Amino acid sequence: MEGFTPDGEPERYETTTPTLYEWAGGRDALIRLLTIFYGHVLEDPLLEPVFRHMDAHHAEHVAVWLGEVFGGPAAYSGEHGGHAHMIGRHLGRGITEQQRRRWVSLLLDAADEAGLPADPEFRAAFAGYVEWGSRLAVLFSAPGAEPNPHEPVPHWDWTMPPWQPPAP
Repeated sequence: MEGFTPDGEPERYETTTPTLYEWAGGRDALIRLLTIFYGHVLEDPLLEPVFRHMDAHHAEHVAVWLGEVFGGPAAYSGEHGGHAHMIGRHLGRGITEQQRRRWVSLLLDAADEAGLPADPEFRAAFAGYVEWGSRLAVLFSAPGAEPNPHEPVPHWDWTMPPWQPPAP
């Protein structure tokens, strides 16, 4: 019988759940996502003023951040200053709720355009982080905000692991 041992016991499959970083497609997929996304941001009248003077490598740096958050290499902490640096990029910017919502909407659309996995489990985790992180960005960017610069880079994981067929 399929799915059972010769003794009639259910077969046990060892599966390893990939990180969100691996499931998304790794560094190249995140760079593709953020390159597409920031291209749209610079065409958006609400967001363009916030990003008008961004560094030419901004998309790559954010891809490194997102990669670390999603379980990839700790390169943002090692090469870009970690959470303290990310907080510093938002201080005093005064990001509005309307800008946050547009940012989230454009990033979710860019995920489709970039061909990121569309399964419900990945998209729930991705959208959850985007919502959470963007709301922190609004808080950190508010006048007089004093976020703790000693926080580690957050690590985001599956709410529910993706469905995968059992290994043969």
